Amino acid sequence: MKSIRFFLSIVILSTITLMAFLSALNGYRDSMTKAEQLFDSELMDKAHLLSIVFSALHIKNKSLNTDVSLIDLESESGKIDNGLTDETRGEDFNDHFFAFQIWQNDQLLLRSLHAPETAISQFKQGFQDINFFNHRWRAYSYYNQRSNLWIITTERKDIRYVLAENIVLETILPVVIMLPFLGILIWSIITYGLSPLRTLAKELGSKRADDLTPLAIDKQPVELIQVVNSTNDLLKRLKASFFREKRFASDAAHELRTPISAIKVHLHNLSHLIPLPELPSAKNSFLQLQSSVDRMGHLVEQILNLNRTSAEQYVTRFTELDIYNIAQDVIVKEYAHFEEKQLKIALEGEHCHINGEQFALEILLQNLLTNACKYTPEGGSVLVNISSDDNNVYLNVEDSGPGVPEDQYERLFDRFYRLNGDCHTSGTIGCGLGLAIVQQIVELHHAKISLGQSSFLNGLLVRVIFPKEGAK
Repeated sequence: MKSIRFFLSIVILSTITLMAFLSALNGYRDSMTKAEQLFDSELMDKAHLLSIVFSALHIKNKSLNTDVSLIDLESESGKIDNGLTDETRGEDFNDHFFAFQIWQNDQLLLRSLHAPETAISQFKQGFQDINFFNHRWRAYSYYNQRSNLWIITTERKDIRYVLAENIVLETILPVVIMLPFLGILIWSIITYGLSPLRTLAKELGSKRADDLTPLAIDKQPVELIQVVNSTNDLLKRLKASFFREKRFASDAAHELRTPISAIKVHLHNLSHLIPLPELPSAKNSFLQLQSSVDRMGHLVEQILNLNRTSAEQYVTRFTELDIYNIAQDVIVKEYAHFEEKQLKIALEGEHCHINGEQFALEILLQNLLTNACKYTPEGGSVLVNISSDDNNVYLNVEDSGPGVPEDQYERLFDRFYRLNGDCHTSGTIGCGLGLAIVQQIVELHHAKISLGQSSFLNGLLVRVIFPKEGAK
Protein backbone atom coordinates (compact mmCIF):
# COMPACT_ATOMS: atom_id res chain seq x y z
CA MET A 1 0.00 0.00 0.00
CA LYS A 2 1.90 3.02 -1.31
CA SER A 3 -0.57 5.74 -0.27
CA ILE A 4 -3.15 5.66 2.50
CA ARG A 5 -4.99 8.55 0.88
CA PHE A 6 -5.17 6.78 -2.48
CA PHE A 7 -6.22 3.51 -0.84
CA LEU A 8 -9.00 5.12 1.22
CA SER A 9 -10.27 7.15 -1.74
CA ILE A 10 -10.43 4.12 -4.03
CA VAL A 11 -12.06 1.89 -1.40
CA ILE A 12 -14.68 4.46 -0.36
CA LEU A 13 -15.51 5.49 -3.93
CA SER A 14 -15.67 1.84 -5.03
CA THR A 15 -17.96 1.01 -2.12
CA ILE A 16 -20.25 3.93 -2.89
CA THR A 17 -20.25 3.02 -6.60
CA LEU A 18 -21.06 -0.62 -5.81
CA MET A 19 -23.87 0.31 -3.44
CA ALA A 20 -25.22 2.83 -5.95
CA PHE A 21 -25.10 0.18 -8.68
CA LEU A 22 -26.90 -2.39 -6.54
CA SER A 23 -29.44 0.21 -5.50
CA ALA A 24 -29.91 1.31 -9.12
CA LEU A 25 -30.23 -2.29 -10.26
CA ASN A 26 -32.86 -3.01 -7.63
CA GLY A 27 -34.58 0.27 -8.44
CA TYR A 28 -34.46 -0.55 -12.13
CA ARG A 29 -36.17 -3.89 -11.61
CA ASP A 30 -38.81 -2.39 -9.32
CA SER A 31 -39.35 0.55 -11.63
CA MET A 32 -39.71 -1.67 -14.69
CA THR A 33 -42.22 -3.83 -12.83
CA LYS A 34 -44.20 -0.82 -11.70
CA ALA A 35 -44.01 0.73 -15.16
CA GLU A 36 -45.34 -2.51 -16.62
CA GLN A 37 -48.19 -2.46 -14.12
CA LEU A 38 -48.87 1.18 -14.95
CA PHE A 39 -48.98 0.48 -18.68
CA ASP A 40 -51.26 -2.53 -18.09
CA SER A 41 -53.56 -0.39 -15.99
CA GLU A 42 -53.62 2.21 -18.74
CA LEU A 43 -54.40 -0.50 -21.30
CA MET A 44 -57.35 -1.67 -19.14
CA ASP A 45 -58.60 1.92 -18.82
CA LYS A 46 -58.51 2.37 -22.58
CA ALA A 47 -60.51 -0.81 -23.09
CA HIS A 48 -63.15 0.30 -20.56
CA LEU A 49 -63.25 3.76 -22.08
CA LEU A 50 -63.74 2.34 -25.56
CA SER A 51 -66.57 0.17 -24.20
CA ILE A 52 -68.28 3.18 -22.64
CA VAL A 53 -67.86 5.35 -25.75
CA PHE A 54 -69.10 2.64 -28.10
CA SER A 55 -72.09 1.88 -25.86
CA ALA A 56 -72.98 5.58 -25.63
CA LEU A 57 -72.83 6.01 -29.40
CA HIS A 58 -74.90 2.85 -29.88
CA ILE A 59 -77.66 4.18 -27.54
CA LYS A 60 -77.58 7.60 -29.16
CA ASN A 61 -77.95 6.27 -32.67
CA LYS A 62 -80.57 3.76 -31.58
CA SER A 63 -82.74 6.57 -30.24
CA LEU A 64 -82.40 8.29 -33.62
CA ASN A 65 -83.21 5.02 -35.43
CA THR A 66 -79.79 5.10 -37.17
CA ASP A 67 -76.88 2.70 -37.24
CA VAL A 68 -73.52 3.39 -35.72
CA SER A 69 -71.20 4.23 -38.53
CA LEU A 70 -67.59 3.16 -38.54
CA ILE A 71 -66.57 6.75 -39.25
CA ASP A 72 -68.36 8.05 -36.13
CA LEU A 73 -66.80 5.40 -33.95
CA GLU A 74 -63.37 6.06 -35.39
CA SER A 75 -63.78 9.78 -34.79
CA GLU A 76 -64.64 9.13 -31.15
CA SER A 77 -62.07 6.44 -30.62
CA GLY A 78 -59.39 8.57 -32.21
CA LYS A 79 -59.61 10.80 -29.16
CA ILE A 80 -58.22 8.02 -26.98
CA ASP A 81 -55.74 6.53 -29.40
CA ASN A 82 -52.86 7.12 -26.99
CA GLY A 83 -52.75 10.81 -27.77
CA LEU A 84 -51.10 10.21 -31.15
CA THR A 85 -51.10 13.30 -33.36
CA ASP A 86 -51.27 13.45 -37.11
CA GLU A 87 -47.55 14.12 -37.20
CA THR A 88 -46.80 10.86 -35.34
CA ARG A 89 -49.09 8.73 -37.52
CA GLY A 90 -47.44 7.29 -40.59
CA GLU A 91 -48.54 5.01 -43.35
CA ASP A 92 -46.63 2.15 -41.68
CA PHE A 93 -48.55 0.71 -38.75
CA ASN A 94 -45.27 -0.62 -37.29
CA ASP A 95 -44.57 2.91 -36.10
CA HIS A 96 -47.72 2.97 -33.97
CA PHE A 97 -47.76 2.23 -30.27
CA PHE A 98 -51.46 1.50 -29.70
CA ALA A 99 -54.11 -0.50 -31.57
CA PHE A 100 -57.63 -1.73 -30.73
CA GLN A 101 -60.59 -3.75 -32.07
CA ILE A 102 -64.28 -4.00 -31.09
CA TRP A 103 -66.12 -7.26 -31.83
CA GLN A 104 -69.70 -8.42 -31.43
CA ASN A 105 -70.78 -11.97 -32.18
CA ASP A 106 -67.62 -12.67 -34.16
CA GLN A 107 -68.22 -9.52 -36.20
CA LEU A 108 -65.65 -6.72 -36.30
CA LEU A 109 -67.51 -3.52 -35.55
CA LEU A 110 -64.59 -1.14 -35.18
CA ARG A 111 -60.83 -1.11 -35.36
CA SER A 112 -58.10 1.49 -35.20
CA LEU A 113 -56.39 2.71 -38.35
CA HIS A 114 -54.45 -0.05 -40.10
CA ALA A 115 -55.42 -2.58 -37.42
CA PRO A 116 -55.81 -6.11 -38.81
CA GLU A 117 -59.27 -7.29 -39.77
CA THR A 118 -58.77 -10.58 -38.01
CA ALA A 119 -58.97 -10.92 -34.25
CA ILE A 120 -55.79 -9.73 -32.62
CA SER A 121 -56.10 -12.11 -29.69
CA GLN A 122 -58.37 -14.80 -28.35
CA PHE A 123 -61.73 -13.78 -26.93
CA LYS A 124 -60.58 -14.46 -23.42
CA GLN A 125 -60.78 -11.73 -20.81
CA GLY A 126 -57.41 -10.67 -19.40
CA PHE A 127 -53.87 -9.94 -20.59
CA GLN A 128 -52.03 -11.81 -23.31
CA ASP A 129 -48.72 -11.44 -25.14
CA ILE A 130 -49.18 -11.79 -28.89
CA ASN A 131 -47.32 -11.26 -32.14
CA PHE A 132 -48.50 -9.50 -35.27
CA PHE A 133 -46.98 -7.13 -37.80
CA ASN A 134 -43.48 -8.39 -36.81
CA HIS A 135 -43.72 -7.04 -33.28
CA ARG A 136 -44.48 -8.28 -29.82
CA TRP A 137 -47.65 -6.77 -28.36
CA ARG A 138 -49.26 -6.63 -24.97
CA ALA A 139 -53.03 -7.22 -25.43
CA TYR A 140 -55.97 -6.83 -23.06
CA SER A 141 -59.40 -8.30 -23.82
CA TYR A 142 -62.51 -6.92 -22.11
CA TYR A 143 -66.05 -8.30 -22.43
CA ASN A 144 -69.03 -6.00 -21.94
CA GLN A 145 -71.96 -8.30 -21.10
CA ARG A 146 -74.65 -5.62 -21.43
CA SER A 147 -73.63 -4.76 -24.96
CA ASN A 148 -72.25 -8.19 -25.84
CA LEU A 149 -69.00 -6.50 -26.95
CA TRP A 150 -65.41 -7.64 -26.95
CA ILE A 151 -62.91 -4.79 -26.76
CA ILE A 152 -59.26 -5.68 -27.46
CA THR A 153 -56.59 -3.06 -26.77
CA THR A 154 -52.88 -3.59 -27.53
CA GLU A 155 -49.58 -1.79 -27.09
CA ARG A 156 -46.18 -2.59 -28.53
CA LYS A 157 -43.95 -4.08 -25.83
CA ASP A 158 -40.66 -2.82 -27.26
CA ILE A 159 -41.86 0.77 -27.11
CA ARG A 160 -43.19 0.19 -23.61
CA TYR A 161 -39.74 -1.01 -22.54
CA VAL A 162 -38.08 2.02 -24.15
CA LEU A 163 -40.42 4.41 -22.39
CA ALA A 164 -39.96 2.64 -19.06
CA GLU A 165 -36.15 2.54 -19.43
CA ASN A 166 -36.05 6.22 -20.29
CA ILE A 167 -37.95 7.02 -17.12
CA VAL A 168 -35.65 4.82 -14.99
CA LEU A 169 -32.43 6.06 -16.63
CA GLU A 170 -33.42 9.65 -16.06
CA THR A 171 -33.47 8.91 -12.35
CA ILE A 172 -30.17 6.97 -12.38
CA LEU A 173 -28.21 9.29 -14.68
CA PRO A 174 -27.74 12.07 -12.07
CA VAL A 175 -26.21 9.53 -9.69
CA VAL A 176 -23.71 8.39 -12.36
CA ILE A 177 -22.84 11.99 -13.25
CA MET A 178 -22.21 12.79 -9.58
CA LEU A 179 -19.68 9.97 -9.09
CA PRO A 180 -16.62 11.94 -10.42
CA PHE A 181 -17.54 14.94 -8.27
CA LEU A 182 -18.06 12.60 -5.33
CA GLY A 183 -14.58 11.13 -5.94
CA ILE A 184 -13.02 14.61 -5.88
CA LEU A 185 -14.93 15.44 -2.69
CA ILE A 186 -13.79 12.19 -1.01
CA TRP A 187 -10.17 12.85 -2.06
CA SER A 188 -10.32 16.38 -0.63
CA ILE A 189 -11.87 15.24 2.64
CA ILE A 190 -9.32 12.45 3.12
CA THR A 191 -6.49 14.84 2.24
CA TYR A 192 -7.72 17.27 4.89
CA GLY A 193 -8.19 14.44 7.40
CA LEU A 194 -4.61 13.21 6.88
CA SER A 195 -3.07 16.68 7.16
CA PRO A 196 -2.01 16.14 10.83
CA LEU A 197 -0.13 13.03 9.71
CA ARG A 198 1.67 15.00 7.00
CA THR A 199 2.49 17.72 9.53
CA LEU A 200 3.95 15.12 11.88
CA ALA A 201 5.99 13.55 9.07
CA LYS A 202 7.26 17.00 8.05
CA GLU A 203 8.27 17.78 11.62
CA LEU A 204 10.15 14.49 11.92
CA GLY A 205 11.80 14.98 8.53
CA SER A 206 13.01 18.47 9.43
CA LYS A 207 14.77 17.28 12.59
CA ARG A 208 18.54 17.26 12.46
CA ALA A 209 20.44 14.09 13.27
CA ASP A 210 21.51 15.56 16.63
CA ASP A 211 18.05 16.92 17.51
CA LEU A 212 16.47 14.53 19.99
CA THR A 213 14.02 16.96 21.56
CA PRO A 214 10.49 15.53 22.07
CA LEU A 215 7.66 16.31 19.71
CA ALA A 216 4.84 18.61 20.78
CA ILE A 217 1.64 16.79 21.73
CA ASP A 218 -0.56 19.88 21.75
CA LYS A 219 -3.40 19.91 19.20
CA GLN A 220 -2.59 16.40 18.02
CA PRO A 221 -5.56 14.22 16.99
CA VAL A 222 -6.46 11.36 19.31
CA GLU A 223 -5.27 8.82 16.72
CA LEU A 224 -1.76 10.35 16.65
CA ILE A 225 -1.22 10.91 20.36
CA GLN A 226 -0.04 7.33 20.88
CA VAL A 227 2.30 7.61 17.89
CA VAL A 228 3.76 10.88 19.20
CA ASN A 229 4.16 9.44 22.71
CA SER A 230 5.93 6.35 21.34
CA THR A 231 8.19 8.54 19.20
CA ASN A 232 9.02 10.76 22.18
CA ASP A 233 9.85 7.69 24.27
CA LEU A 234 12.16 6.47 21.53
CA LEU A 235 13.86 9.88 21.26
CA LYS A 236 14.25 9.95 25.03
CA ARG A 237 15.92 6.52 25.06
CA LEU A 238 18.19 7.48 22.17
CA LYS A 239 19.19 10.70 23.89
CA ALA A 240 20.01 8.85 27.11
CA SER A 241 21.99 6.25 25.16
CA PHE A 242 24.01 8.89 23.28
CA PHE A 243 24.61 10.79 26.49
CA ARG A 244 25.92 7.66 28.23
CA GLU A 245 28.19 6.95 25.27
CA LYS A 246 29.61 10.47 25.18
CA ARG A 247 29.90 10.63 28.95
CA PHE A 248 31.76 7.35 28.99
CA ALA A 249 34.14 8.45 26.22
CA SER A 250 34.74 11.79 27.89
CA ASP A 251 35.29 10.33 31.36
CA ALA A 252 37.54 7.59 30.02
CA ALA A 253 39.63 10.09 28.06
CA HIS A 254 40.01 12.38 31.08
CA GLU A 255 40.96 9.50 33.34
CA LEU A 256 43.55 8.27 30.84
CA ARG A 257 45.29 11.61 30.47
CA THR A 258 46.87 11.45 33.94
CA PRO A 259 48.51 7.99 33.66
CA ILE A 260 49.62 8.71 30.09
CA SER A 261 51.26 11.94 31.19
CA ALA A 262 52.97 10.10 34.03
CA ILE A 263 54.26 7.41 31.66
CA LYS A 264 55.64 10.10 29.34
CA VAL A 265 57.46 11.74 32.25
CA HIS A 266 58.99 8.43 33.34
CA LEU A 267 60.05 7.64 29.78
CA HIS A 268 61.69 11.03 29.51
CA ASN A 269 63.54 10.51 32.80
CA LEU A 270 64.50 6.99 31.78
CA SER A 271 66.00 8.22 28.51
CA HIS A 272 68.36 10.48 30.54
CA LEU A 273 69.23 7.93 33.21
CA ILE A 274 70.12 5.09 30.82
CA PRO A 275 72.23 6.03 27.78
CA LEU A 276 70.49 4.27 24.91
CA PRO A 277 73.56 3.92 22.70
CA GLU A 278 75.17 1.75 25.43
CA LEU A 279 72.09 -0.54 25.41
CA PRO A 280 71.41 -1.31 21.73
CA SER A 281 69.23 -4.32 22.58
CA ALA A 282 66.82 -2.10 24.54
CA LYS A 283 66.78 0.78 22.07
CA ASN A 284 64.10 -0.65 19.76
CA SER A 285 61.86 -1.65 22.65
CA PHE A 286 62.20 1.79 24.21
CA LEU A 287 61.35 3.57 20.94
CA GLN A 288 58.33 1.32 20.36
CA LEU A 289 57.12 2.00 23.90
CA GLN A 290 57.53 5.73 23.40
CA SER A 291 55.66 5.58 20.07
CA SER A 292 52.80 3.60 21.62
CA VAL A 293 52.48 6.10 24.47
CA ASP A 294 52.45 9.00 21.99
CA ARG A 295 49.80 7.25 19.95
CA MET A 296 47.68 6.63 23.03
CA GLY A 297 48.03 10.25 24.07
CA HIS A 298 47.01 11.37 20.58
CA LEU A 299 43.97 9.07 20.68
CA VAL A 300 42.87 10.45 24.04
CA GLU A 301 43.19 14.03 22.83
CA GLN A 302 41.20 13.23 19.68
CA ILE A 303 38.43 11.57 21.70
CA LEU A 304 38.25 14.66 23.90
CA ASN A 305 38.11 16.89 20.81
CA LEU A 306 35.38 14.70 19.33
CA ASN A 307 33.37 15.09 22.52
CA ARG A 308 34.01 18.82 22.80
CA THR A 309 32.88 19.53 19.24
CA SER A 310 29.58 17.67 19.48
CA ALA A 311 26.44 19.79 19.20
CA GLU A 312 25.33 18.89 22.73
CA GLN A 313 28.47 20.44 24.23
CA TYR A 314 27.99 23.83 22.61
CA VAL A 315 26.30 26.39 24.80
CA THR A 316 28.09 29.45 23.38
CA ARG A 317 26.64 31.55 20.62
CA PHE A 318 28.25 31.71 17.22
CA THR A 319 30.11 34.93 16.47
CA GLU A 320 31.46 36.55 13.35
CA LEU A 321 35.01 35.33 12.73
CA ASP A 322 37.74 35.89 10.16
CA ILE A 323 38.64 32.43 8.89
CA TYR A 324 41.85 33.80 7.35
CA ASN A 325 43.12 35.02 10.73
CA ILE A 326 42.24 31.67 12.34
CA ALA A 327 44.19 29.85 9.62
CA GLN A 328 47.22 32.10 10.30
CA ASP A 329 47.15 31.32 14.03
CA VAL A 330 46.83 27.56 13.49
CA ILE A 331 49.68 27.54 10.95
CA VAL A 332 51.92 29.36 13.47
CA LYS A 333 51.09 26.78 16.15
CA GLU A 334 51.72 23.82 13.83
CA TYR A 335 54.68 25.31 11.96
CA ALA A 336 57.25 23.39 14.02
CA HIS A 337 55.88 20.06 12.68
CA PHE A 338 56.14 21.29 9.09
CA GLU A 339 59.65 22.59 9.67
CA GLU A 340 60.68 19.25 11.17
CA LYS A 341 59.76 17.51 7.88
CA GLN A 342 61.09 20.39 5.77
CA LEU A 343 57.67 21.02 4.27
CA LYS A 344 56.69 24.24 2.54
CA ILE A 345 53.37 25.66 3.71
CA ALA A 346 51.67 28.66 2.17
CA LEU A 347 48.49 30.60 2.98
CA GLU A 348 46.76 32.33 0.10
CA GLY A 349 43.45 34.08 -0.45
CA GLU A 350 41.57 36.84 1.31
CA HIS A 351 40.06 37.75 4.63
CA CYS A 352 36.59 36.19 4.77
CA HIS A 353 34.10 36.35 7.61
CA ILE A 354 31.72 33.61 8.69
CA ASN A 355 29.55 32.94 11.73
CA GLY A 356 31.09 30.17 13.79
CA GLU A 357 32.76 28.98 16.98
CA GLN A 358 36.46 29.78 17.18
CA PHE A 359 37.60 26.75 19.18
CA ALA A 360 35.84 24.34 16.82
CA LEU A 361 37.25 26.05 13.72
CA GLU A 362 40.77 25.92 15.20
CA ILE A 363 40.39 22.17 15.79
CA LEU A 364 39.09 21.76 12.21
CA LEU A 365 42.11 23.54 10.70
CA GLN A 366 44.49 21.80 13.10
CA ASN A 367 43.28 18.36 12.03
CA LEU A 368 43.39 19.21 8.33
CA LEU A 369 46.93 20.59 8.62
CA THR A 370 48.05 17.68 10.83
CA ASN A 371 46.82 15.18 8.24
CA ALA A 372 48.52 17.11 5.44
CA CYS A 373 51.78 17.20 7.44
CA LYS A 374 51.59 13.49 8.30
CA TYR A 375 51.02 12.14 4.82
CA THR A 376 53.12 14.56 2.77
CA PRO A 377 56.67 13.26 2.13
CA GLU A 378 59.66 15.27 3.34
CA GLY A 379 60.38 18.30 1.18
CA GLY A 380 56.76 18.44 -0.04
CA SER A 381 54.30 21.33 -0.05
CA VAL A 382 51.02 22.23 1.61
CA LEU A 383 48.77 25.03 0.37
CA VAL A 384 45.91 26.65 2.29
CA ASN A 385 43.63 28.84 0.19
CA ILE A 386 40.65 30.91 1.38
CA SER A 387 38.25 32.55 -1.07
CA SER A 388 34.62 33.57 -1.32
CA ASP A 389 31.77 34.48 -3.64
CA ASP A 390 28.38 36.06 -3.06
CA ASN A 391 27.02 33.15 -0.99
CA ASN A 392 29.88 30.97 0.32
CA VAL A 393 33.35 30.98 1.80
CA TYR A 394 35.75 28.31 0.50
CA LEU A 395 38.56 26.75 2.55
CA ASN A 396 40.92 24.54 0.51
CA VAL A 397 43.77 22.50 2.00
CA GLU A 398 45.99 20.81 -0.61
CA ASP A 399 49.14 18.71 -0.25
CA SER A 400 51.66 16.99 -2.47
CA GLY A 401 51.22 13.62 -0.81
CA PRO A 402 50.23 10.30 -2.45
CA GLY A 403 46.53 11.18 -2.40
CA VAL A 404 43.58 8.88 -1.70
CA PRO A 405 41.72 6.55 -4.10
CA GLU A 406 38.37 8.01 -5.05
CA ASP A 407 36.45 4.95 -3.81
CA GLN A 408 37.83 5.57 -0.30
CA TYR A 409 36.64 9.16 0.07
CA GLU A 410 33.48 8.30 2.02
CA ARG A 411 35.22 5.79 4.30
CA LEU A 412 37.75 8.37 5.47
CA PHE A 413 35.02 10.13 7.47
CA ASP A 414 34.24 6.98 9.48
CA ARG A 415 35.49 6.94 13.03
CA PHE A 416 38.67 4.97 13.71
CA TYR A 417 39.14 4.23 9.99
CA ARG A 418 42.59 4.68 8.47
CA LEU A 419 43.54 4.06 4.87
CA ASN A 420 45.39 0.70 4.76
CA GLY A 421 44.90 0.37 8.52
CA ASP A 422 47.90 0.70 10.81
CA CYS A 423 50.17 -0.32 7.95
CA HIS A 424 50.06 3.07 6.26
CA THR A 425 53.07 3.80 4.08
CA SER A 426 53.70 7.07 5.94
CA GLY A 427 54.50 5.21 9.16
CA THR A 428 52.94 8.04 11.18
CA ILE A 429 50.79 7.43 14.22
CA GLY A 430 47.07 8.02 14.00
CA CYS A 431 43.72 6.83 15.29
CA GLY A 432 41.33 7.56 12.40
CA LEU A 433 39.38 10.29 14.19
CA GLY A 434 40.75 13.41 12.48
CA LEU A 435 38.36 13.65 9.56
CA ALA A 436 35.46 12.39 11.70
CA ILE A 437 36.02 15.38 13.99
CA VAL A 438 36.31 17.67 10.96
CA GLN A 439 33.01 16.41 9.56
CA GLN A 440 31.31 16.91 12.91
CA ILE A 441 32.48 20.52 13.03
CA VAL A 442 31.44 21.03 9.40
CA GLU A 443 27.91 19.80 10.18
CA LEU A 444 27.83 22.01 13.27
CA HIS A 445 28.42 25.05 11.03
CA HIS A 446 25.95 23.83 8.35
CA ALA A 447 28.84 23.66 5.92
CA LYS A 448 29.86 21.04 3.35
CA ILE A 449 33.08 19.07 2.94
CA SER A 450 34.41 17.21 -0.08
CA LEU A 451 37.59 15.40 -1.11
CA GLY A 452 39.32 15.42 -4.46
CA GLN A 453 42.65 15.54 -6.24
CA SER A 454 44.70 18.69 -6.07
CA SER A 455 45.19 20.32 -9.47
CA PHE A 456 48.27 22.21 -8.23
CA LEU A 457 50.15 19.76 -5.99
CA ASN A 458 48.75 16.46 -7.37
CA GLY A 459 47.93 15.26 -3.86
CA LEU A 460 44.74 15.35 -1.80
CA LEU A 461 42.39 18.34 -1.88
CA VAL A 462 40.06 18.92 1.07
CA ARG A 463 37.44 21.61 0.43
CA VAL A 464 35.12 23.01 3.08
CA ILE A 465 32.31 25.31 1.93
CA PHE A 466 30.89 27.63 4.61
CA PRO A 467 27.64 29.56 4.01
CA LYS A 468 28.23 33.26 4.55
CA GLU A 469 25.20 33.54 6.82
CA GLY A 470 26.71 30.73 8.91
CA ALA A 471 24.93 28.84 11.66
CA LYS A 472 22.80 31.15 13.74
